[in-house]
Amino acid sequence: MKTFNLNSLSEQQRRQLIQRPKMDFTSIFGIVQPIIDEVEQRGDTAVLAFTEQFDNISLEKTTISPNDLETNLEDDVKSAIDVAFSNIKAFHEAQVQPLLELETMPGVRCRKVMKPIERVGLYVPGGTAILPSTAMMLSIPAMIAGCTTIVLATPPNAEGRVPDEVLYIAQKAGVTDILLAGGAQAVAAMAFGTESVPKVDKIFGPGNQYVTAAKMILQNSEAQIAIDMPAGPSEVLVIADKTANPAYVAADLLSQAEHGADSQVVLVAISGFDVDVLKSELTKQLDALPRKEFAKKALDNSFIITVDSVHEAIQYSNEYAPEHLIINIADAESVLDEITNAGSVFFGAFTPESVGDYASGTNHTLPTYGYARMYSGVNLASFQKSITMQTLTAEGLQLLGPAVEKLAEAEGLDAHKNAVTLRLKDLNN
Repeated sequence: MKTFNLNSLSEQQRRQLIQRPKMDFTSIFGIVQPIIDEVEQRGDTAVLAFTEQFDNISLEKTTISPNDLETNLEDDVKSAIDVAFSNIKAFHEAQVQPLLELETMPGVRCRKVMKPIERVGLYVPGGTAILPSTAMMLSIPAMIAGCTTIVLATPPNAEGRVPDEVLYIAQKAGVTDILLAGGAQAVAAMAFGTESVPKVDKIFGPGNQYVTAAKMILQNSEAQIAIDMPAGPSEVLVIADKTANPAYVAADLLSQAEHGADSQVVLVAISGFDVDVLKSELTKQLDALPRKEFAKKALDNSFIITVDSVHEAIQYSNEYAPEHLIINIADAESVLDEITNAGSVFFGAFTPESVGDYASGTNHTLPTYGYARMYSGVNLASFQKSITMQTLTAEGLQLLGPAVEKLAEAEGLDAHKNAVTLRLKDLNN
């Protein structure tokens, strides 16, 4: 990891360090669009063909019902899932919004009601690792929201099956359909619907650049779907002061770096933190990791920024807008109000990012690539839409009507004005 001093950087250099590694979406769109077109035109046949082409697995069908299969999990694995499931469920249930109702003036009553997005698609990556954690992060809020069709797409394993961990979660969360496919073909199948895959209205979940490109294309297509957020490779920014244990900091950086070669990890080291000891720890811990090749490449794309104060560290972090932000400093929560841009924040020496990834209760599907400046992470409201409602009494229309008439007249919309005027005349006779 290269080291830079924040105060020695020019404005241009500072902006460059905020930029993520560029993704060449032009060429990726060119690869993904034909896959989308094939799935739209040929449905299940195309999905099965792409699964055989990309995953080297020949399947007879694209979807299964979670309740038609049995799981075979060790008790300790099942127990760990149950703990995480319970915490995630509790945190997302606490996000249920009560009915908002307000009388804005006498006789004028307005309401906001939350309703579930009925049909949702959940993308759970397979690739180099199974991700039951992502299955929980997406299916649990969908269950709580009351979504009636929940399609979980995940690449089949070498046996053409869904990993038991993911299947167990799908059963607990009431997933209605499992799509045995990954990549752009899975996203397209959920967006358009096929003979066996229900069409969905919104697609959630992380994925590689092809999955991201497919989501971006399809949200602007005739498929008429929404997506949770644009997303790039996973990332973490760690702020550490002299009280931080370099071994903990190294572990936190590596836990994100092992996601993949395109992940980015950033350390903002406040004066007094021993960067040399950290680098030694990185080398030692890296050598012991089974996924060290992924992590090493990610570190090559990452860097260390040295600063003089906590305030400078937070300021830089807000500019960077990280997916994960770890604050490993003395009295960590004292800076809470200064944080404006981050997907999820982890305060203190004993709060590694891993707890949020798996089981603390917060959601780990978060904005990356700087999108934390304007996007929230997935939460219960992501699976809902709000409907506003209003009721006027005769008194309410008499009080409000004249203002509406005048505004409609100002806009030259006479039919709008007449809809009020006719009623007022009847009330005033």
